[in-house]
Amino acid sequence: MRIAISIAQKEKAKGTSSPYFQALLAVGAKPEELALVTAADSARIIAADFDGILLAGGGDIDPSLYGEQTRCSSVHVDRARDDFELTLLERTLARRLPILGICRGIQMINVKFGGTLYQDVNAEAALEREHPLSARRSEAVHTVTLTDPDSRLGEAFTGSCRVNSLHRQAIKRLGRGLKATAHSEDGLVEAVESADDYPYLLAVQWHPEEMLEHPEQRKILEAFVAACRPFAARRRAGGE
Repeated sequence: MRIAISIAQKEKAKGTSSPYFQALLAVGAKPEELALVTAADSARIIAADFDGILLAGGGDIDPSLYGEQTRCSSVHVDRARDDFELTLLERTLARRLPILGICRGIQMINVKFGGTLYQDVNAEAALEREHPLSARRSEAVHTVTLTDPDSRLGEAFTGSCRVNSLHRQAIKRLGRGLKATAHSEDGLVEAVESADDYPYLLAVQWHPEEMLEHPEQRKILEAFVAACRPFAARRRAGGE
């Protein structure tokens, strides 16, 4: 099995101590099954075989990618990473491989599907609370409520759960072909999945990799790793 974890260059510098890498190890992946990738790896990684991708957290997404000019001074983009992840998503979707998005990852998936974002959710949305909240990365600070019990997220928890909050941008208009499966108390989309029969696509606005002591957060990552394994077996058997 080979899982590509798309992260920022500064995050890659942490190597195997990256929380995304460590979280996938904790739920059963092996070190040799994981690859940290960045925009600098484009030529090599786009041509490589992989069995699923995790789009990790990070900086803001360029508003021009969803048809807007930059309005908020807080927006700082890495266009090379944006372009890399859009290409990576296109290739992955074409092969119908498992996809997990975390924080920035849910935003990138929404943009890929034609949706829009709040450039700075605190400045542009009428919310009951500020995002991100000032707290430890592992601290659960607000509730998300499941809105589709038959979803993949519904396999991790029922009703609601408490999550961390570490984002400035968020989904504004949902992309075509996606469905929202969880919301925050103040109405933000907190999770999306494919609206059709795509094998496995789940993205969340919070950071489950920082909260593995909570069973429902661990289940999200366990399910993603489990979804990747059949694709690896098929590839090894020469099925592609």
